[in-house]
Amino acid sequence: MEQLVNSPAVAQGLIKVEARVRRLSGSSALPGINAGAGRIVGAGGKRLRPALTLATSLALGKAPDRRVITAAACVELIHAGSLVHDDLMDRATERRGTRTLNAELGEGKALVIGDFMLARAGLAAITAVSRPVAEVLAATVVELAEGQYLETGDLFDPARTRESALRSITGKTAALFRAGCLVAAVCARASAEDRARMAAYGEKFGLIFQVLDDLLDLTASSAQLGKPAGNDLRQGVYSLPLLMSGTDLRDLLGRDMSDEQVAEALARLRAGDMVANTLEFCRGLASDALAALPVIHDREIAALLYGLPTAYIDHVAGVSGQLTGVG
Repeated sequence: MEQLVNSPAVAQGLIKVEARVRRLSGSSALPGINAGAGRIVGAGGKRLRPALTLATSLALGKAPDRRVITAAACVELIHAGSLVHDDLMDRATERRGTRTLNAELGEGKALVIGDFMLARAGLAAITAVSRPVAEVLAATVVELAEGQYLETGDLFDPARTRESALRSITGKTAALFRAGCLVAAVCARASAEDRARMAAYGEKFGLIFQVLDDLLDLTASSAQLGKPAGNDLRQGVYSLPLLMSGTDLRDLLGRDMSDEQVAEALARLRAGDMVANTLEFCRGLASDALAALPVIHDREIAALLYGLPTAYIDHVAGVSGQLTGVG
């Protein structure tokens, strides 16, 4: 991912996106909302979604202009607002090593700050980009909500299916990656086929990203994650890596798991086939993502987009292998 974000053409655009994100997040008439939203957008993060938006624009032969920059900023602002809501639902107290808004300000204020960020992104899209882009982003927020709702309905369900888990992460994560690629294609006035191809690429990579993020929750250390390892288990989120592991955890899973039970569950998962099965699944998604890409004439951008899925899989395989011996 570092290669994409640090690519000169993408990095130059990200500087402008960052400035736009900060302006949008600080545009409330209420200083308290601006301060809270500013904390979220200023807390770090990969900026991978807007980087993909910029790379898509370049791949389709359009240098990122003001409309593309704003569209990329809207994508990041939606992501940031969704994180506030995620922390609320999880009652999380820490993210990336800092206290969450709900822990710092209370649930009510955190909720409205998250709402503000989603609404501000939509307003910027319709007023500063275009109606088609605003429609894509509005539909994506609907998918985010639906994906999160599906996950909530499956909490603490040991009978959760892989299909249900996949539907949930397609909505709550992959949809926004898809949208980032699609809005750039819309701004570039790409053909319907190229729009569909870039959208498919974004969705497949988004699935890879979320599946591997879920894997890291079960294989990485708390220090590496910036939050407690095994947090999904505590929250009752039985993720796709767990469901593909083949490991029987029925004697451990449930509400109010103790630290000892979480540690035992993690040890069993790491000793089994979870990592190997998950990496194999993601490599299949990577093949689908690469097959979806349209013809890209810019060699540098082509190399970045073709290399991104495998590079991220290899990175996570290395992190997971430190504890499991599987890579």
